[in-house]
Amino acid sequence: MYKTITIKAGDGGWGGPLTITATEKCHKILSVTGGGIHPVAQKIADMTGGEALDGFKTTAPDEEVLVAVVDCGGTARCGVYPKKGIFTVNLMPVGQAGPLAQFITPEIYVSAVTEKCIVESDYKGVTETAKPAAAEDGPKSKDQAKEEIAAANSGKKEGIIVKIGKGVGNVVSKFFQAGRETIEMIIKNVLPFMAFTSTLLGIISASGLGNIIAKTISPLCSTLPGMLGISFVCALPFLSPILGPGAVIAQVVGTLLGAQFALGNIPPQYALPALFAIDAQVGADFVPVGLSLGESEPETIEMGVPAVLFSRIVTGPLAVLIAFAFSIGMY
Repeated sequence: MYKTITIKAGDGGWGGPLTITATEKCHKILSVTGGGIHPVAQKIADMTGGEALDGFKTTAPDEEVLVAVVDCGGTARCGVYPKKGIFTVNLMPVGQAGPLAQFITPEIYVSAVTEKCIVESDYKGVTETAKPAAAEDGPKSKDQAKEEIAAANSGKKEGIIVKIGKGVGNVVSKFFQAGRETIEMIIKNVLPFMAFTSTLLGIISASGLGNIIAKTISPLCSTLPGMLGISFVCALPFLSPILGPGAVIAQVVGTLLGAQFALGNIPPQYALPALFAIDAQVGADFVPVGLSLGESEPETIEMGVPAVLFSRIVTGPLAVLIAFAFSIGMY
């Protein structure tokens, strides 16, 4: 017996509330959070009567996925599933962010969700797709309008001036739209990160945290074995999906190390290998999503995700060694 639930945004969250009902065709709850099935995903499955799946071990066809539970800090994952028309629950307090922000809407996405945000509902929600189907007698679609215009203009020949005008108009409109999207991405993603970095550096300088970091992290990043150790730990299969979301760990550690390089606590020739040492886990949380976007079969995802995660143990330290070799004589 499938039931209807309502999922509301938590403290500092955005979007929703989502009212959803599982059906025989669409009842899978996909947990793409790393570390097994998240309690929020399990609770949604228990309350709706659906089935919870670990997105890092298996997957399901998009038409069978009712809700995708992610822990994205504002990169691609929070927009991938809304783009597919799948209800998306983000455990982090993230709104319309990332390169797919235009697909993130309150009707299909909710963030900062905890177990307390999930309640039973008497209202039967839309389950087949988050995008309402157009009414048969409603307004004409764009394709229908284009077909009517083409039929009305059939038999008429366009002059050379008209063709040139249309061509120039298409080029200008594309450049204008590209500029609009670029400015929007800078405002929503680049500038907030710059403000975050500036704030973090200010806190480090004012609190004396920089001295502590210099005595703890600097010795590790000042030697090749230390950087290999950092890379190996970050690439461990049970840690990398947890450290990866939003590249938050890499951003914070990168900012801290950057300050130490600037102060001269770490020799500059170690900058390039240190970058690869702290980035071994980046993207590990996106592996199942990437395979799903590539329309991989469930069996491929089941084998591919652990294969990629385990390969990081080799490629992570190897990347540090290659970067170290290329940095010789650079400074």
